Amino acid sequence: MDDLVWASNGLRYFRFPRLSSYRELSHAVYTRHGGISQRPFDSLNVSYTVGDRPENVRENLERIRRSMGASTILFMNQEHGKGVAVFKRDAGRMPSDAPLADALVTNIPQVGLLVKQADCQSIILYDPEQGVVANVHCGWRGNVNNILGRVVSSMVRDFGSKETNILAAIGPSLGPCCAQFVTYKSLFPKDFKAFMVGENYFDLWAISCWQLMGAGIKEDNIEVSGICTRCRTDLFYSYRAERRTGRFATAAMLR
Repeated sequence: MDDLVWASNGLRYFRFPRLSSYRELSHAVYTRHGGISQRPFDSLNVSYTVGDRPENVRENLERIRRSMGASTILFMNQEHGKGVAVFKRDAGRMPSDAPLADALVTNIPQVGLLVKQADCQSIILYDPEQGVVANVHCGWRGNVNNILGRVVSSMVRDFGSKETNILAAIGPSLGPCCAQFVTYKSLFPKDFKAFMVGENYFDLWAISCWQLMGAGIKEDNIEVSGICTRCRTDLFYSYRAERRTGRFATAAMLR
């Protein structure tokens, strides 16, 4: 990922080098800094469901909206499932309530698609040829459900994307250094065993890359941040490290 950016409004965020080369796409991985939430949610918490004051969350989301220059920010009620919410240009009004889903896909400009995280992956998918962007919430359950393959299929089916044109970027999340699953035999399919990097430890980034390539995305089109959230609580929230904590945001938008 590119070096940490300090915005004029106090927000701090990272960007992916490859995605940043496309002027038609705006994206950012926001750190936990630059908001108004108090401990243990300090300070740019974007989740209403962790115990933070709702007015603080609203202000934090508004700061992100302004930072992106978005007309609106769209987020989900994430359920660690396999639901994909698709929003097309000229297909009606945007939803007034957050959809129950773990992936958002759109070709509508100025709509910021936001994923909330505290160890799970956010994966941005972008097709510059068809002008389509997706933002995916993918924890280990998302990997088990292969939600990434489902999103790629949606981009192909609903927007005419070609798999080989799609770019992918895997953001800060639980790294192989900290992704311990003692009961993995009851959680993971057998083919995940190939991604075990130590006793009970798994490389979830590699699993996501494998699933993206299995869906037809070229290996050279995949960026991985390589930042473990549990190791870097100075920058990001981590449920595994902190338990009672906030959620940071990854956002993507067509200009």
